[in-house]
Amino acid sequence: MAQHKASIWWGPPKKFTSIIENRKISWLELFYDLVYVIAISKITHLFSAHPGLSALPMYIYLFSMIFWGWLNGSMYHDLHGSPGIRTRLMTLWQMMAVAALIVCLSSSTETITFRSTIALMVLQVFISYLWWSVGIYDKAHRVYSRYYTGCFLFATSLLFISLFTEGETTSMLFWVALIFNFLPAFLVITVLKQKNEDFSLSPNMVERLGLFTIIVFGECVLGVINSITKLEHLDTGVWLNFGLGILVVFALWWIFFSLIADRESQGGFLNANFIQLGYIPTLGSLGIIGASFPGLFLDFETGIQSGAKFFFGSAMCIFLLGMLLLTYLLEYPREFHHAKGRMRQLLAVLSMVILAITFLAESISLTFYLVALFSCLLVIIVMMTRIWFTVQLKLIEKTQAATNQ
Repeated sequence: MAQHKASIWWGPPKKFTSIIENRKISWLELFYDLVYVIAISKITHLFSAHPGLSALPMYIYLFSMIFWGWLNGSMYHDLHGSPGIRTRLMTLWQMMAVAALIVCLSSSTETITFRSTIALMVLQVFISYLWWSVGIYDKAHRVYSRYYTGCFLFATSLLFISLFTEGETTSMLFWVALIFNFLPAFLVITVLKQKNEDFSLSPNMVERLGLFTIIVFGECVLGVINSITKLEHLDTGVWLNFGLGILVVFALWWIFFSLIADRESQGGFLNANFIQLGYIPTLGSLGIIGASFPGLFLDFETGIQSGAKFFFGSAMCIFLLGMLLLTYLLEYPREFHHAKGRMRQLLAVLSMVILAITFLAESISLTFYLVALFSCLLVIIVMMTRIWFTVQLKLIEKTQAATNQ
């Protein structure tokens, strides 16, 4: 009896086969997201302060690592979270590790790489422990968790070695470690096939990915706000561009959450992993859009091109193409299958149009540039809304016809 009470009090990890139907996102998960809000804000501000091709690889690496940390913490909570104290402590310790990384990213140029690597190693070790400990409590999961633990610890060792290297060798070790962080899921697929088991991305994780997307959209809004706080003269033209910037972000939000959010993953563990990987370039480019806003406004005011327009337009193109790819991995009602193909074509064409406007229309003002981009996005919204209403009307007519019979 005493052991049973201790088990309830401590709350060992829930078995991954114990599926909770209609599970709501907990307040703990929302609180956990807050530290990642700051982490994403930090790396986008770093890129915004030093935009350029030389800073792009580090931004991509840090964004991918932060997303990896968030994803593993969220997946752990979805699969193994319990109402006991253990889950809360695990969440707290991961938040502390990410908070330490944020502090290290504020270091000087001479120390930022060394300190950030140490912080990433702490995060790596903690997440390795998470998956290793699951195998202790849930023996059925041990055959899977050992792949995660092994790959994560190997990635940690590569980061440790990078502390004693320089230049291209250090960069290579960083990227190889990142590959090993995302590798376990694809190794586990073989085991799943052998055991005739399969898993899909749960509706809760789809919702969690939507919440992470909101975090990045928040950075876009903040990017627009920061754009005019750095300008000396806030005249009518500046406020007009400010409003257009907000409209562009809102249009991107409208398109994403109409096409991608609240759509369940297609069945299968492989599709689930491709969706998670697909979010990296999609949301990473969204972060660059937000980070490029200040430089975009400043460039058009001073007439000195820093490359912000190049990053802004290219990132918007990648964001739209990222959504296009995600539509191949999500479930849509049968009635939308034909319309889905038309939307993919529209996304592909208009992403190229945005890229052409960015690179070819060099002499246009910021106002006309933002109007042109918003017009492209508005075409997508209008067509998407029109298609949705057409399908809904057909469904209503079909229902009425069946009722009359």
